[in-house]
Amino acid sequence: QQLAVAGTEHIALTLDHVMEVDKEEECLEYKVQIVVSPLEDVDTPPGGVADVSTTSTAKPNQNSSRQRKKKESSESVTAHNRFHYNCCSPKPSPSKEEIKARSAQNAERIRSKSRSGGLYGSRNDLRGSKSNLAVNGRKQEPESGSMSWDQVKTYLTSNPDNLEDYILDHIGLDTLEKWLQRKSKKLNKPVKSSTSRNSCLGKWKFSVEADKRSMLTELSQHLVGSSNKALLMWELANCISSAVDADQFKLYLVYTEGEITEFAPEIEKPTSQPIRSGTTLAAHCAKVKDVLKFSTATPDPRYPKGVPGIKGAAKVLCYPVCSENEELEAVIELVRSKGHTFNEDDIEVVNSYLVWGGVSIHFADIYSKVQHQKSVNDFLLSVVKSIFQEMISMDTLIVQIMNQAQKLVDADRASLFLVDTKTNQLYARIFDVSIEQTEDGEFSQATKEISEENKTKQFLQKSANIEPFPIGKGIAGHVAQTGETLNVADAYKDDRFNPAIDEETGYTTKSILCMPICIRGSVIGVLQMINKKSGEETFTTEDEESFKTFAVYCGLALHHAKLYDKIRRSEQKYKVALEVLSYHNAAAMDEIEEVINEGIPKIEDHEDISTQIFTYYATGLDDMAKVRKALFMFVDLFGVERFEYETLVRFFITVKKNYRAVAYHNWAHGFHVANSIYSILKASPGIFRPLECLAMFIGALCHDLDHRGFNNKFMIDIGSPLAAIYSTSTMEHHHFNMTINILQQEHHNIFARLNPEEYKQVLGNMKHCILATDLALFFPNKARLTNIVKEDSFSWDVPDHRLLAQALCLTGSDLNSSTKPWEIQFRTSKIVYAEFHEQGDVEKQLGWKPIPLFDRDNYAEVASMQVGFIMGICLPCYDLITKCLPSMTPMMEGCKRNLENWKELKAEREKEKEKEKEKSS
Repeated sequence: QQLAVAGTEHIALTLDHVMEVDKEEECLEYKVQIVVSPLEDVDTPPGGVADVSTTSTAKPNQNSSRQRKKKESSESVTAHNRFHYNCCSPKPSPSKEEIKARSAQNAERIRSKSRSGGLYGSRNDLRGSKSNLAVNGRKQEPESGSMSWDQVKTYLTSNPDNLEDYILDHIGLDTLEKWLQRKSKKLNKPVKSSTSRNSCLGKWKFSVEADKRSMLTELSQHLVGSSNKALLMWELANCISSAVDADQFKLYLVYTEGEITEFAPEIEKPTSQPIRSGTTLAAHCAKVKDVLKFSTATPDPRYPKGVPGIKGAAKVLCYPVCSENEELEAVIELVRSKGHTFNEDDIEVVNSYLVWGGVSIHFADIYSKVQHQKSVNDFLLSVVKSIFQEMISMDTLIVQIMNQAQKLVDADRASLFLVDTKTNQLYARIFDVSIEQTEDGEFSQATKEISEENKTKQFLQKSANIEPFPIGKGIAGHVAQTGETLNVADAYKDDRFNPAIDEETGYTTKSILCMPICIRGSVIGVLQMINKKSGEETFTTEDEESFKTFAVYCGLALHHAKLYDKIRRSEQKYKVALEVLSYHNAAAMDEIEEVINEGIPKIEDHEDISTQIFTYYATGLDDMAKVRKALFMFVDLFGVERFEYETLVRFFITVKKNYRAVAYHNWAHGFHVANSIYSILKASPGIFRPLECLAMFIGALCHDLDHRGFNNKFMIDIGSPLAAIYSTSTMEHHHFNMTINILQQEHHNIFARLNPEEYKQVLGNMKHCILATDLALFFPNKARLTNIVKEDSFSWDVPDHRLLAQALCLTGSDLNSSTKPWEIQFRTSKIVYAEFHEQGDVEKQLGWKPIPLFDRDNYAEVASMQVGFIMGICLPCYDLITKCLPSMTPMMEGCKRNLENWKELKAEREKEKEKEKEKSS
């Protein structure tokens, strides 16, 4: 409202003092009683000031022009501004000096009324005079004429709203905090304060009479129980914000070199930004490491993005926090949306707090390092115990070490890749190791109940599904190639990361810590930790340092485990060698001399085998006669220009003697398989290269050396030393190893005249051919070749296609009895089942139940089993290989004829069973 006294430039306000209001300024917003008293000698115009002598409240920014334009009654003279009236009347106005003097008198009169304790309007002058304030903590006696202290207390008790209004308008937050602490101490009860002042620093700052010793004791206990540096820094920033009256603050921590990350306890996915100029205020402050004051109303080209998330005008103080070594630890942004800008006093307050904060953070850092070092020492001690106390397998030891390493860096998954120096590839030795824990960090009972051996088998099975990959490919390949440690915060943003495994397993890889394992300066493996579970979900530099120490011990553990594994394997090989030597003996000299004296075999002496392609079968020949036939086939195929004939004779006779006297897988079987390869090579001239032909023929001749009459599964089930040496294709690996042993004997190396490259190629192809006789490998080989044939992409110029064709040729030759004339097929099947039944009898002695194929009591169903065997294995093999090698068609046709005969026997057996069923009914 318009407050004006006619002819005056001053207004008297009852506020314990007189405020002068210039005519050019607006009134401030005071919710107090304003009393207007007209001057004595000034006439009041009709309808003018006499109507405003009542109390009113002034508001800021009041547009007084509307009041000046108010129209009075027709008899009144219009006051065209708030200080003058009748300015145009002929009556002269008092001078300026007279107005000031009278105004001063009027103000003095108002002061005397205020001291008398009288009430004006609806409010009392609660403040009284300055002489009534407390001195040294004691109340002064009230002057005569003013309210007594008891009257004041009675009034305040009766009017609590007035007290609340006065406190909210006139009492500062610091004073309220002091009162709160005093009240708490007086009542001897803890009082919950605001979040920003509930920290140790807040209690210290705002306490006035609190016991400093007890607060320091409480503070020390708090620090001992807390080792989280980030939370301590957050508490420190919170207290600094409160001390300088900031409306809000932001804290940025340095987790990764060159980056700052915003931290707050409630932030689940914090954002990071590089330390550089040209972006935000915090990033620039982190770069220059200097205190910066900034106003959002005035953009700065050094940090054009300012403070993200701050809207409207605000004042900002950005403060870097550095360690004793001047390394950046954090950046604190303090923001004021209202009030004055930050000044030097505020910076001094921040400095004071950071002195204490530096001590507390240093203490927390030391405590954290001590605890971390203790865990590292415990881990290393457990590794040493595992190495030198428990003589366990290499894989079990690796799993134990990796579990410890996971706990050390708090990783979710771990994998170990070893370097194969022969192929220059990495293969997964242990893959996707994980730790199952409950919420309290203890291992679950289910995990405890699983034995180390079973867990190791699970991880090995996962490793088998991971294909080897070349060094240099992927993150692990890069580490193996360069020997440097990689700490990848976001795997999918790294071009070297291969997401194929994530797509197969459904697992999401976020962060990776990958480190080489070295022995004697060379990389022997790569250890990979995946997805940090705590903190910022990225591995820190502290994790890298711990991991480096671990990698050294891991290398020692691997080296020790490899040595132990070699010793264990050597022991098993030694047992096998003793077993072989106890049974076998060297070729007799008289046998060797007899064959040599006969001279090199001639074709006219062996027309039967050279003309009966795919149909020959050595019926009625003794073992030495088969040796002579085998020598003829070799000479017919390869000649003797590059081979020493005496060495060939020794080798063939020794091979014959190293076949055991079992029912079927004996020297005769090896000879007939070699004869089938001979037929294939004779019928397909120019298809296979000379060295491939050599490897196929010798591989066929030796493919069942030292066969014991038992299959691979039986050897594994009884815990044979062979199964300990060769985990897959057990007997086939043994057959190849026996071939190598014979070649290494004196005067037995038939490949001695080959150059090193040819020798290496022949041995590699020969191993491939011998392993192909394992029916467990036939099915994947068949599937691969089937797809190639369906796509019409088979080519003899592709090395992989040639190897697949060689593999199926050996498989088909191993099954050659199913292609022979019916009489030979039927007689041979009896011999085969005789060996199967011998294994079944041993299984029964061990208390096992053999499968029908090995059960002697089920022999009546041999026709049915043969039909299933030929239709499921033999015929699909010949049908597929003839599409690539049509010259093998006679083998497929012979197999089909025998299948029809077996079907007839099966039908007869079904009729017999029906008759037996009718008789029994």
